[in-house]
Amino acid sequence: MLKQNPQDSGQNDLLRSRLDAIIDLRHELAKLTGVVGWAGLEADLASYYCVDNGRPGGSIRLMAGLLLLKDMKGLSDEEVCGVWRENPYFQYFCGEEFFQHRLPVEPPSLSIFRKRIGAGGMERLLEETIRVGLKTGTITARDLQKVNVDTTVQEKAVRFPTDTQLCHKAREEVLKTADHYGVEVRQSYVRKSKQAVFLANRYMAARQMNRGRKQIKKVRNYLGRVLRDIERAIAKDRSLEGAFGDDLTKARKIYEQAADRKTPNKIYSWHAPEVECIAKGKSHKKYEFGCKASLASTSKSNFIVGAMAHHGRPYDGHTLATVLGQIEKLTGIKPGEAHVDLGYRGHGIKDSNTEIILSRQKRGITPAKKKRQKRRNAIEPIIGHCKNDRKVGPRNWLHGKAGDRINVLAMAIGFNLRKILRWIFLYLLSRLGIWQNIRPWQTAAA
Repeated sequence: MLKQNPQDSGQNDLLRSRLDAIIDLRHELAKLTGVVGWAGLEADLASYYCVDNGRPGGSIRLMAGLLLLKDMKGLSDEEVCGVWRENPYFQYFCGEEFFQHRLPVEPPSLSIFRKRIGAGGMERLLEETIRVGLKTGTITARDLQKVNVDTTVQEKAVRFPTDTQLCHKAREEVLKTADHYGVEVRQSYVRKSKQAVFLANRYMAARQMNRGRKQIKKVRNYLGRVLRDIERAIAKDRSLEGAFGDDLTKARKIYEQAADRKTPNKIYSWHAPEVECIAKGKSHKKYEFGCKASLASTSKSNFIVGAMAHHGRPYDGHTLATVLGQIEKLTGIKPGEAHVDLGYRGHGIKDSNTEIILSRQKRGITPAKKKRQKRRNAIEPIIGHCKNDRKVGPRNWLHGKAGDRINVLAMAIGFNLRKILRWIFLYLLSRLGIWQNIRPWQTAAA
């Protein structure tokens, strides 16, 4: 079930203060509150709720407002709920009429809401930021015709993978499941495996490679012995096969890849098996563990109009068609020009309405196109700001492939909202005459 959005009664309370009497209604967050289309968000996101079943959830205004504030300020679920209780501007943004002294919701409710709306609901929130950007003048409809597209690696919050740690972790997790269902093994190797991991790290750090490899082999052998004990127990009692499920499959995969470095589709994290190893050619970081993500921004105003995650390590050129489709879906406008780097060569897009311009391309480049071609590099700092302008850090803490898709959209939403707030702030300063020499349109690309 779903609670209705709070309505302004216009009445006073003897014991509580109205928020519009506490805050400065000229504040940029108060101005943004009146621009967001809350009614449209409620109509679109209400479809993710059951109409007549279950405990009533929070209103769309409250839950969507908390998500927007979280992404805007780069806070965690716990932090945004704590700040909401103290900040009257946050409460006003979420539709409260009077100042509240309690938490809006329990922090896990935000995680449940994200899972409920999924990537489709997050795309709707990103679409709303684009609509608000157009309404406030942060971007213009003409800006949406020219876009820059690039890919990056969305790193997952996982430990750096090594065969030693993966085998040790797999043995521990399989033994936990075996202990839960009463499956006995001949030896658990708890002490021996821990000692072998310690010695392997010490030997490899001291460049004593032969000794280190012997200890790594021991850790793998301990995992193999435990797996064979469990497989023999399953052969005697087939009802245990469903109890172990994916754990046994993941452990067997880790056991095999530790012996063969060329094993395809490796597992790099026990709790996040969807993590992929991507080499980006960086001198300071040869490999990054996560998934590939695409971002698209307007060429002139640097406003994000597309964001999505890609699994399976696709070639950059093969992702361009889906990114352009998402831009058209969110903005309602098909880009006339898309500027990309040389990694998109061979994209195979043959559309007369959209021109794909590569970096360093010479053929058919006019002076105006060459100027926009040079501005393609502006998407690089945009990607950096999306990743690093958050207190939760540049890495993705959300679970599974769905978490990867949600996180990249959340980064884009936060970037757009921060840009809109800055535009409103500079506009208000210029109207008040505090900064006579500054105009918002002169700082839109900053």
